[in-house]
Amino acid sequence: MPHFWDGVLVTLQALVLGSLISFSLGLVWAIAFRAPTRFVRWPVGIVTEFIRNTPLLVQLFFLYFVLPEWGIQFSALTTGIVAIGLHYSTYTAQVYRAGIEAVPAGQWEAARALSLPYRRTWTAVILPQAIRRVIPALGNYVIAMLKDTPLLAGIGVLELLQRSRLEAAQTFQYTEALTVVGVAFIVIAYPSSLLLRALERRLVR
Repeated sequence: MPHFWDGVLVTLQALVLGSLISFSLGLVWAIAFRAPTRFVRWPVGIVTEFIRNTPLLVQLFFLYFVLPEWGIQFSALTTGIVAIGLHYSTYTAQVYRAGIEAVPAGQWEAARALSLPYRRTWTAVILPQAIRRVIPALGNYVIAMLKDTPLLAGIGVLELLQRSRLEAAQTFQYTEALTVVGVAFIVIAYPSSLLLRALERRLVR
């Protein structure tokens, strides 16, 4: 059980920090999609499409094994967090983009009529309405990120599944170890989904 709790802690670290990177960077991508110049929109579109259409495991291997050859090196856990956040930011960007496009055109026109600055228009008028609409979809990606954390074992991160595999390899009791892991993922994911639903209802009110 001590090893189990160590794995839970690493999994939660990867999930929370990866989610923060994903949500923050995804919002940056989404705003860049609406930049007035195509010299911003096109590069952002190419980069996000490339990341979104390549497997997360390939990106993990690239960041962990290739970047050190260029003098850029992080710990396995940090690399995994960055990879998950970067990968899912391309998905959350599309979620934000849909939420922004769902804001009525009259809101943009009213902001222009009031001569609100560009930044104020985004922070006070558009984003509060857009984010309220996309909370359910963002919550789904939190669960998806949780289920993808076992991929971090590919670069040596001792997260929940990897801890259980090492323990099972020593005791040859795979049923107990993997069953506990499955239950643990449900125990983490289900309360998270309930919390997101409660947040959604609160924002709707």
